[in-house]
Parts: sequence; C-alpha cells; structure tokens
Amino acid sequence: MAPPKGTPPISPETTAYIELFKSIGLSQAKAAEAAKNPKSAALLQRLIERHGLTGGRIDDKQAGLVAALAVQSAKIGEDERGYVVNAIIDGRLKSTDQVNAAVRYLESHPLPADDAQFDRECGVGFAITPEALANAVSEYVGSPAVTGWTNMGAAITALRSTPELRWVNPLELKNAVEFALTDRFGAKKEAAKTKGKEPKPAKAVEAEASPASASAASNSKTVFEEGFLGKLHKPGENPQITPALRDAHLKATGGLVYTRFPPEPNGYLHIGHSKAIFISFGYAAHHGGRCYLRYDDTNPEAEEAVYFESMLEIVRWLGYEPWKITYSSDYFDQLYGLAVELTRRDKAYVCHCTGEEIHAHRGGEDGGARTACVHRTRPIEESLREFENMKLGKYKPGEAILRMKQDLDDPNPQMWDLIAYRVLLAPHHRTGDRWKIYPTYDFTHCLVDSFENISHSLCTVEFIASRQSYEWLCDAVDVYKPRQSEYGRLALQGTITSKRKLLALVKEGYVLGWDDPRLYTLIALRRRGVPAGAIISFVGGLGVSTAGSNIQLVRFDQAVRSYLENSVPRLLMVLEPLKVTLENVPEDYVIFVEKTLHPKVPALGTAKLPFTRTVYIDRDDFRLEDSPDYFRLAPGKTVGLFQAPHPITCTSYKTDPATGEVAELICRLEDGADGSAPKKPKAFIQWVAEHSESGSPVRVDETRIFHRLFKSDNPLAAAPDYKADIDSNSLETVTGALVEVGFWALAKRAYADAVRESTERTERALAENATEARPADPDTPAVTSAQLVGKECVRFQGLRVAYFAVDNKDARVACLDEAGDLSPGRRQGDYLVLNRIVSLKEDSGKAA
Repeated sequence: MAPPKGTPPISPETTAYIELFKSIGLSQAKAAEAAKNPKSAALLQRLIERHGLTGGRIDDKQAGLVAALAVQSAKIGEDERGYVVNAIIDGRLKSTDQVNAAVRYLESHPLPADDAQFDRECGVGFAITPEALANAVSEYVGSPAVTGWTNMGAAITALRSTPELRWVNPLELKNAVEFALTDRFGAKKEAAKTKGKEPKPAKAVEAEASPASASAASNSKTVFEEGFLGKLHKPGENPQITPALRDAHLKATGGLVYTRFPPEPNGYLHIGHSKAIFISFGYAAHHGGRCYLRYDDTNPEAEEAVYFESMLEIVRWLGYEPWKITYSSDYFDQLYGLAVELTRRDKAYVCHCTGEEIHAHRGGEDGGARTACVHRTRPIEESLREFENMKLGKYKPGEAILRMKQDLDDPNPQMWDLIAYRVLLAPHHRTGDRWKIYPTYDFTHCLVDSFENISHSLCTVEFIASRQSYEWLCDAVDVYKPRQSEYGRLALQGTITSKRKLLALVKEGYVLGWDDPRLYTLIALRRRGVPAGAIISFVGGLGVSTAGSNIQLVRFDQAVRSYLENSVPRLLMVLEPLKVTLENVPEDYVIFVEKTLHPKVPALGTAKLPFTRTVYIDRDDFRLEDSPDYFRLAPGKTVGLFQAPHPITCTSYKTDPATGEVAELICRLEDGADGSAPKKPKAFIQWVAEHSESGSPVRVDETRIFHRLFKSDNPLAAAPDYKADIDSNSLETVTGALVEVGFWALAKRAYADAVRESTERTERALAENATEARPADPDTPAVTSAQLVGKECVRFQGLRVAYFAVDNKDARVACLDEAGDLSPGRRQGDYLVLNRIVSLKEDSGKAA
C-alpha cells in the first residue's frame, strides 16, 4: 500500500505552541491538533500563562478540558474563562460537555456568578443510581405518550430534556430506554409480530445434594423468578435478522436456557466471580437448562495451566456442574473464517496505526471529534492480503491489526472500529505455534456465544456499552445473535481483587500466597474454611439488579456465621491453656461425660469426654484480683465447668519462678463428698481434661487467627498506595491450643462424608453432562471427586471462642485417609493447623 501523503513543514510558531501544550499534559497528537487554529492556539497559550498551568499543576484529562475551553470560549471574557479554568482545576468540571455548558452559562450570566446555579446548570456533582434511572425511564415509557418502539428517539430526547436526566450518560439512557421498551412492548423486531407457540418448558433438573443447591433453592423464587432475572426474555425471543436463525437456534437447543461462565484463565477467581457463577449456573439450573464453563483463552501471554484447573475446581466446589467445558480456542478456525468474511464484506480492514494514533483518531482525552485513519479506506483485497500476512507472521506485535469497520459517528466508543485481531508471537497452550494472530475479546465473545447457541449472555454492567458492538458483529456476519443482559457487580469493602495488585502482595511477601485466608480469592476463602454454601447463600440473599453491590465485610462475616450456626458441631476448646489440678480427688480419678455436639441439632450426635484430676482452662478465664462484676475464676471463687458434673473452687495457685506468671491452679471439686452443699456457680467456663488413654486433649500445633488485611474500607485511597493500608498484625498465630478429644471422631466422619458425597456427585455429573472423566485433550481439566474434597471440610465451633476449620494446605492429619474401622487419633508426623473461619457474634461468656 502506498504510504499516506506527506504533510507540509510545521512553522516555528506552531512548534512552539505544540511544545507548550505538551508541557501541560496534552499528548503529541492532541497538542498538534490544538495548535492548528491560530486563534484558539493563542487563546490556549494565554490561559496557560495566566493561570500557571505548566509544571504538572493539572493532569492530562484537565489539560484536554482547558484546550476545549480555548476552542469554545471566544464569546466570553478573560475573567469568565478564568472562572471556568478554576472549576476545571478544582475538579467540578470533568467533561467536555460540562465545559461547553459552563461557557454557555457565562455567555448569559457574566461574573460574579452564582456558584450554586452554575454547578446545577453544568451538572457538577451529578449522580444517579441505575435503579433511579430505570425508574424514571420506566415511568415515562409507561405513559400514554409512548405507544411503541417508534417513539424511542422521541422518548430519549424528552427524557434528556428533563433537569434530573440532563447529565446522564447518553449510552446508559439509551440502554435504559431499550430495556423499558422491551419490557413493555416486547423485543424490537418481534413486537409487531404475532407470537408463535412458545417452546414447552424443559423439565427442571433434580437439585444437587450440595450446600450450594440447598441454599440457592431457598432464594430461587425471589432471585430467578422476580426482579432483574425474572424479566429476562424467554429462549427464542431475542430478535434475529432472519427468522431462520431463530429457528435453527431453537432446534439446536430444544428451547432450553443456555448460559455460560467465561473466565479468562489469567488469575484466580475472587468473591466477585461467585456472583457471576451463581447467576450463570443458577439461572440455567432453575430453568432446567445448561451452562458451559468456557475458558476465554485468547491471550497466550497471560494464561497458565494452574488457573484452568483452579477455575473448574472452584465452580464445582461452589456446587455447580458445567454441562460442557469448552475453550474459545476450540473455535479459532471458525473465528478466522468469519474475520476473513467480515473483511470481504468491507466491514473490517488491516490498520498499521500506533496505539497513540488510534487514541487520537478516537477523540483523545478530551473526547474531541473522531476521524478515520488513512487505512480505513484501503481496498478490500489489500486488507485481505495484509491479514494473510499477519497470519503468516510477517508482522511483529503492534505493527498490524485487523479492525472492524463500525460507525465513528456513533456516540458509543464501542463502535469506534474496535480491534478484531492482533499479532502475538507467544505459543498457545493448546494450539502451540500454529497461530501468530489471536482474536480479541470484542471479536471472540459474541461469536463464540453464537456458536454455542447461548440464549442468555449474562455479564456485569461494565459491558453495557459492548452490547451494541456485540449485536453489530453477529449481524454483520449473519449468525445467530444471543441477547446480552447486564447486572451489577459484587464487591466487598476493605478488600482488593485486582489481579495485578494481588500478585504484588504475593510476590512482595505481604501474604502467604494466592490462597492466604486474609484474601478474598475463592481459593483463599475455601482454605479459611468458609463453606461453599455460605457464599452462595450470601450472594443469593443480595438479589440481582443493575446496581452494583459494595458490601461491608461485617455483612459477609454475618452471612458465614449464620450459615455455620446450625450446621457445624460445637467442641470445647481453650486457646491459651492454664493447668488446673483438683486436689480433692485421687490421681486415677476419671469419669466420662456425654456431651451433645449441638444443643439445637440432635442429628449432629454426641461425644464422650473424660473428666479427670487434671484439666485445662483458658488463661483468660482466671485473674488474681476478683471484683463484684467479674464472674469467672479467681482465688477463693467458684465457677462451673461447661457440661462437667460439678463446679470447682480455686484454693491456691503456683507461679513460674522465671516469669512470675501463674502456671497452675489448685482447685477443689465441689462434688459434695465432704458433706457440704455444692456452691452454685454464677458462670461456666471452657475446659478439656488430661487423659492419655483416650487421647485427650487434642493439641493444636498452630491456631491461625486471621484479621482484616487492610485497616480501612477503601485501601485504594491510601497514600502512597494500597500497601500503606495493610495491617501488619492481621495474622495472629497461637501455639498449643487444646480441643476436646471428640475432635478426632468428628474429623474422621466429616472427611469420610465429604469423600462419599463427592464421589456420588462426580459420578452423577459425568453421567448427566457432556464433561468427561478423561478428556481426549490432555490440556482439558478433568472432572474428579478430589476437586470437592479438602481438609477444610472439617469445621467446628470452638464453644464460645470462634468457628474453626482444618487448614487444607499445611495441616497433616493421617487418620483422615485411614480405613474406616481404625480408631481415629493423632499419628506420628501429624501437624494440626486450625484456621479461624469467623469470630462469634458475641462472646457473652467472657463479657464480665
């Protein structure tokens, strides 16, 4: 292709302007653009010099706004321009539209200005929630003024003219109007047609016997049948450019709901992904449909095998089974063929612009006019030849791209000639070195949804703008067009989920790894011991709408606590043991106490505990100085031992000669053996007994107490960065804690139950779905029962202490893998590590 025509030499005056404009933060391209008009360039120079804007006083975004002011403000005076510049600097004006409104206001309202009125007219501080926007639009669309889709343009104009919606994002308004019109009149191209017979609903699949399904079932009516998800279209109602595409889709799916969960395998899934998994898998399951797990593996430079394995494991751990596991790379040949066809139809072209040049053509930082690059009008055959050269590896990364020829006049940036293919020379994990070019997300996503006959493409609201390009591309190549619907994201305050930031925490040693229980990756929450069912119950309880959810951590903790409250047994536990010797019983004294594992859940059973001459209480349950408002143990005082046969009274104590700390208590068992009436205790405390014959107590090598990693609810606001907000005391390790001997039987039973349930569930999944136990492709993760079993399934409440789980990485508990007829207990080489899952709601037993 011939190179673009040269440009005339730049004058020294223009060169000086460009250098000055770059000094305030404009890019080379934007500075050159601003210097083209001598009048506005001279005005911009005066603004810079008068207000001292060089030297980093303003950022590049503000520099673009000042440049826009220079173009628009010929009719106002210097003082009025200064007023606008100050409004830009102090952050009140943040867009070109606001700057233009400010100029118009000052043209008719000379200084001194009414600040409040100026702010109101310029949209300063404007904000509207998705719910408020949806309500305002729905109210108008429901009025007699709107009779159908033909009123869409008039509706947008009328709504935009109202004071409350003057400053709403145009694309968000357009999407809200489309949604409201669809809700009232049906899909655009189907609304005027007589509806055909609806496909018979598929029979609902049998619910999985898992915590996730049980929890999701309780919320299914409100989440999947009402609100956002309840208003989604039925299969086949999403409009197509020809009826044949709709008919072929329904024939392939049988009218079932088809969804997908499409993670990019370049990191570990986090708490936000749990909502996407719940919605995509849950919506399909609720309607008797199918959900793919599709790996979006179009970037070989960022993908690792460990992420593929982890993602399948987490999806299954949360209680869901993929109908089929696929990869975007499964469709590389089809995608390439459609890229060629798109180019043949003159709807794609090969471009050699740099990233900076593309950015400038798209209007730059200040959102200026969009212009076509020189390559957009190149001949079709030339683009086809260049695309072939890209495929053959004749270009290096960044030297050539294939761009879709969309609509540069559209206000939606997702229609500004998006990149479809780029050159990447990294080998792919599945296709090796076969490909030198790889499709982008914007090109791949909608087409693979089409190939897999997805009926509901469910994603988060940051993809609202992408819906237009999604539909454009499907129509451009005449393929079935799924319907994309967007819901609000889930975030937890006081957490970080950015892959880049998490990687920095791991590499720099702030945390123990991606599965550090202080993080909110799903593997970290699993390791901490949070049950999958608790996460699904939490997400389901939040509901689904277009509004984002930024939830306090205490609310998440309470959801976990509520889930555990009636589902795990309660064991006696002392974190910091203090030895107690009962002076009035013989050395061999022992009686066995039968204790319920949960007073409100008899099905959890009982445990038999020894009560002997030597017991241990928590050090916090004793003090040397008594007081009227203190009810636990002190010299001369009586307390009850929880579920033990008799209370005890402290008669004396021994101290450690080296430290002076109390090392042992001498107490009397108030069993009435001396003829005196037993004292009635005012409080009961924890205890465990020393009894080697039964293996009591269970000694814990490490008890890890995890506190919040970050000190504030918004670590990203910390200076100089989020690492400054890290609490260096967020991990507390306690050694030597003691637990009642009933722990061993509980652990053995919990682990055996998990193994049995995982085996049954995996066999059922392999029988009912298109997944394979041994995939033909060795790179495809296999569905195995081992994915569902980990030592973290051993959970309990340390009575009046906290909820705990066995660490699934560092703990060694040999008896879990032994035959069922062997008595459980500690084995040589064992190393018991407990993680605190969550604290108790209140510690009333130690309030005094």
